[in-house]
Amino acid sequence: MTTPVLTVEIADMLRPFFPALVRLPKQWSLLYSLDQHGISLNTLYTRCQDFKGSALVVVRDSGDRVFGAWMGEGIHPSKGAYYGSGESFLWQSVGKDRVRVFKWTGKNDYVALCEPDYISFGGGDGRSGLWLDDTLIDGSSARCLTFDNEPLCSAGPRRGEAVTFECVGLEVWGIG
Repeated sequence: MTTPVLTVEIADMLRPFFPALVRLPKQWSLLYSLDQHGISLNTLYTRCQDFKGSALVVVRDSGDRVFGAWMGEGIHPSKGAYYGSGESFLWQSVGKDRVRVFKWTGKNDYVALCEPDYISFGGGDGRSGLWLDDTLIDGSSARCLTFDNEPLCSAGPRRGEAVTFECVGLEVWGIG
C-alpha cells in the first residue's frame, strides 16, 4: 500500500475554498493515482473524463511539497481549447497546518488545457500556473495571469520564468 498524496488534513483545509454546494458532505472518489494506475496522461484522461463532478488534482514533488488545482468542471481532454470557470483555483500546502489558495483573477479564461502531450492549469504570457508533460513526471510552475500565483512547487531549477519539478505523486479526486 502506498502513502496517499492527499491527506485528510489537506482535504479539510481546502474544503472551505470550494463553492458552497461542493462543501456539503459529498462522496470523494479516487479517479486516478500515479501509483495505482501507472504513468500515463492518457490513462488519467480516460479515468476522469466520464466523471460528472468537480476534480481535485493533487501533486507531490521530489521536494515533498504538495500542491495542485481544483476544477469545478472536472478533468477531460480539451481538444485545443481552454475550459474552466472562475470557481477553479490553484493551491499549495504550507507546512502541515495551512494551505494557500490562488483564486481566478478574471484577467483571462485560461483555466485548464488538457492536451494529449501535457496538462496545464492557468496561463498567459507563455506561462502556466501548473504544467505536467505526458510522462506525468516532468512539471513546472510559474506565476500566471489566470491565478496570479507564486510557483507552487519546491524551489528548483528554472526554465525561463518557470520553476521545474519532478512529480513523485499524483492523484485526481472526483467530488460529487
